[in-house]
Amino acid sequence: MLTHVVLMKFTDPGDASHAEHLLAGLRGRIPEISALTVKLDELRTPVSYDLCLITEHDTAEHLRAYQEHHAHLEVARWLRPRLAARAVVDFQT
Repeated sequence: MLTHVVLMKFTDPGDASHAEHLLAGLRGRIPEISALTVKLDELRTPVSYDLCLITEHDTAEHLRAYQEHHAHLEVARWLRPRLAARAVVDFQT
């Protein structure tokens, strides 16, 4: 199992709740996603990111298929211009 973690910081933190809705909407639309969790930051400390996305995939190929899926690309087109920063970690579980 491959776990994919993405932290997002938005230029306007108010965009995070809409991003949460869009990302949660990928559940069930992309077969290569084994599990999907999306959460908003609650404490808003100076070092906090606004949103955390965690997806799980059976293989690295499934992660790539998810990343290239039209539904993911549609959400990414909305997200990318609104991001101030993004961090990604992928690891085997």
